Amino acid sequence: MVLDSNQIQEILPHRYPFLMVDKITDFEPGKFADGIKCVSANEMQFLGHFPGYHVMPGVLILEALAQTGAVALLKEEGNEGKLVFFGGVKNARFRAQVRPGDVLMLHCEIVKRLGPAGIGRAVATVNGKKAAQAELTFAIGDPQD
Repeated sequence: MVLDSNQIQEILPHRYPFLMVDKITDFEPGKFADGIKCVSANEMQFLGHFPGYHVMPGVLILEALAQTGAVALLKEEGNEGKLVFFGGVKNARFRAQVRPGDVLMLHCEIVKRLGPAGIGRAVATVNGKKAAQAELTFAIGDPQD
């Protein structure tokens, strides 16, 4: 199932300039999600990272991966209207620069669940080449708590 940016905004609370996923190309609730981030020179981070040589910050790639995984979690029955918070990042590796004009392919698989917490295995690629990977720990919470 494909979700466009308007449908993603119905699921995630993130908005410009912090919504990092343009499209969800496939997902299975509670299991995985695949997404796309089209990197543009018009994005705020490129004002300072780096002037004259734009490179997408690694932490924003991780955020894009986390948002992709959050879609899978929030589409799971019973999680509608909740929030997904970062609990931690392990074994993050950045393998290639991501630059304006790149299409960042995002994949996050939920590999472990312990109640409202768990772990996602995430990989970002550009043109089939691994750009970043990490193990993301998350917690699902109620916005009223």
